[in-house]
This record gives sequence, structure tokens and C-alpha cells, in this order.
Amino acid sequence: MRLFDLADLPVRDLNQLLHNLTPETNDTRWRIVNPEGEHNIAVGVDANINIEIDGHAGYFCGGMNKLARISISGNAGQGVGENMMSGAIHVQGDASQSAGATGRGGLLVIEGNASARCGISMKGIDIVVKGEVGHLSAFMGQSGRLVVFGDAGEALGDSLYEAHLYVRGNVASLGADCVEKELRDEHRAELHTLLEQAGEAGKVDVSSFRRYGSARALYNFHVDNAGAY
Repeated sequence: MRLFDLADLPVRDLNQLLHNLTPETNDTRWRIVNPEGEHNIAVGVDANINIEIDGHAGYFCGGMNKLARISISGNAGQGVGENMMSGAIHVQGDASQSAGATGRGGLLVIEGNASARCGISMKGIDIVVKGEVGHLSAFMGQSGRLVVFGDAGEALGDSLYEAHLYVRGNVASLGADCVEKELRDEHRAELHTLLEQAGEAGKVDVSSFRRYGSARALYNFHVDNAGAY
């Protein structure tokens, strides 16, 4: 395992080392100590490696991630996993706002709560939050899945496109053009797969979730809907 101490060297040096990795690298396991809430840890990684961050991470940890599996043994600041393409990020604590924003692929698992705008403008990412999410989560969600074990704040799924939203707790309010939909067998199967990937297979009844999606009334402009845009 490659050990990198952020108390001795800056994040810029760490990220440069990670960016220099080749597909044939033997440095497939990294442990980062003393992160102390530093921003931009492990941003832009494009390598099939495992990264363990021993502590809290600041803004944009794992942003633009591709292929890497990143574990944060603490909380994560704003924009964790922003615009990630593939791979996986596991936050063992809470996440601040905009977790998984604009994500195009991969899996983001948050053991605790996520703040406002979780999954904003998601474009294919899968997000599993085992706590609660704040207001405007999945705002303008285009594709991908958001699974919430706890409650969801106001305006869930506002201006939603085709992302699938599953919430087990209470929803404070739904955003414009977001409606509750029937939970069919194919959705239960989808949930089961996501829960299995998040390490919760067999622990949670998929039928206890409710499904939300787009009413598709705002796809095209209509003057009668002008106030909702």
C-alpha cells in the first residue's frame, strides 16, 4: 500500500502522482492520512485503484473520478464526487451540499446524511444515502438513481427529467413536475441491485420505499405552465 501524508506534502503533489499512474501500475492501493478537511483530494483520478482517506475531506473530494474506488473514513465537504464518471466513492460519515452533482456514472454511497441539492443535475450516477437528504435534491436530475433511506427535504426532484428517485422516509414536498409513481417489480429489482452494491442487501425491504419521477409536463414549453419554469 502506498502511504501519502498530507501533513508533509500538499494535495497538488498527491493529485499529480495519481494523475501520473498508468494502466500497468502496481500502485493500486493508496492510503491518505491527515487530510484535515483539505479540498480537492483525489480529483480527476483515471486509474483502476483503491484510495483510502483516513479522516475528513473538504470540497470536491473525488471529483471527476473515473474507475477509482475511494473510501472516506469521515465526513465530506461540498461536491463530493462531482461529475464522477465511473468507479465508486464511499463516505462513511455525512456529506455537505451538492453530493454527486452532475455525476455521469459510478456509485456514491453516503452512510450518514447529505445536505441540500444532493444529486443536482445528475446524469447517470447512482447515489445511495443511508440517512436523510436536504432540499432540492435531484434538482434537474436527468438520469441515474437516487436512493434515500431517511427523509427528503423540500422540492425533491424539482424540474426532474428521467432520474429514478426512491425514498423510504417522509418527503417534505415535491418540486415542480415531480410526482409519486407506482413501485413495480422492475423497480424493486433495480432497488435490490443498488442496495446490494451499497452493502445493504437483505437488510432493507425494497417494498418500504416509494418511487418518484417526472410527470413530463415541462418537457416542452407551454404558456399555461409558464409559472412552473
